[in-house]
Amino acid sequence: MSKKVPGSFTIILGLMLFALFFGAGNLIFPPMLGQQAGENIWIANAGFLVTGVGLPLIAIIAFVFSGEKDLVSLSSRVHPVFGIVYAVILYLAIGPFFAIPRAGNVSYEIGLKPFLPADAGPVPLILFTVIFFAITCLLSLNPSKIIDVIGKFLTPIKLTFIGLLVIVAIAFPIGKFQSPQSEYTTDAFFKGFQEGYLTLDVLVACVFGIIIVNALKDKGITNKGSIMKVCLLATGLAAVVLVVIYTALSFMGASSVSELGYLSNGAEILADVSDHYFGRWGMVFLGLMITVACLTTSVGLITSCSTFFHELMPRISYKTFAIVLSIFSAVIANIGLTELISISVPVLMAIYPITISLVFLTFLHPLFSGKREVYIGSLVLTFCVSIFDGFNEAGLKITAVNDLFHKVLPFYEVGLGWIVPSLVGGLLGLLVSIVRRK
Repeated sequence: MSKKVPGSFTIILGLMLFALFFGAGNLIFPPMLGQQAGENIWIANAGFLVTGVGLPLIAIIAFVFSGEKDLVSLSSRVHPVFGIVYAVILYLAIGPFFAIPRAGNVSYEIGLKPFLPADAGPVPLILFTVIFFAITCLLSLNPSKIIDVIGKFLTPIKLTFIGLLVIVAIAFPIGKFQSPQSEYTTDAFFKGFQEGYLTLDVLVACVFGIIIVNALKDKGITNKGSIMKVCLLATGLAAVVLVVIYTALSFMGASSVSELGYLSNGAEILADVSDHYFGRWGMVFLGLMITVACLTTSVGLITSCSTFFHELMPRISYKTFAIVLSIFSAVIANIGLTELISISVPVLMAIYPITISLVFLTFLHPLFSGKREVYIGSLVLTFCVSIFDGFNEAGLKITAVNDLFHKVLPFYEVGLGWIVPSLVGGLLGLLVSIVRRK
């Protein structure tokens, strides 16, 4: 019989989810959205919340709903080979090749670099990443304690840092909202929707779902109904905190333009706002906030990636993978943030729509009795479009294909041209399965 879950443990799970999702990218996007949206901030923020909060948490619920033990099992519903290949690509993309080193790199760019002379050279970055990933590695070496470490200690620290800044910014706004810029003028909601989409948190959600399930099983919670109930409550709590923080950061960005002007990215906005309210100490405050945010994300990703690769190659221990991934991430972080993004974003843009399609197929699985043809049809047509989104991001635009897709695919111009092919592919797969069985 499954044990009863204490309410305090559910709260810790919810705070842990918030901490894992609220990394560097999430912290930077809302202030930039606020500056650009101006007077249209509320509708733009609503669009951002749909994809920046809603979809990632839906992805976690979908994983728990599936009853599968890991991402490979879930994605193997398409095909066993696809299951392994897709999972490896996803873990590498959101792990050592991009998200993990980005966490250390962003921490350095905002937390330490502003205090260094312009000609400091590469040594400070090397030393910073060594220390950052050494701490990440130590926290990741004991995965059974990740709930306690992140939920009980790191999350309250981060919430305190962020809460102080946004409370001051709301209580004493820098200035009035300005006119919306560019696409926020006529299509604020959908532009905000796109910004949330580009956080790529749905990919991370498929990884973090495993942590939730394992944490509950460690507590003796094995009944699927109980696991789903706790998951819904924990994701609900995480959603509330994320919505409040994102909205406050958007407001802070929107109110900063009249005094600070339009800045080039969210990191600059946060730095200038902190300096406006707290002076030099504001920069220290911001650096600590960013570092804690990035640290919690990197610990979660190192833990999840190490667990995955250990299960895939059990002869190599979990601790070995944690150490190797930490060292590898420290090396990659020294490439630089801009280079990391330019290399990784095209790959992520190609696999992100596949992940979203897989999430919704997971919910619909009982309706089409899990027919493999439905999965294959939907994901093949999705990839046929998303691969060109990846090419476009890499600057390899194929004019003939883009012109054709613009003509025949709804929403292609805003990066969502894969939606209709995904639906059509699923229906075609269902028809094929019916014909084959007859």
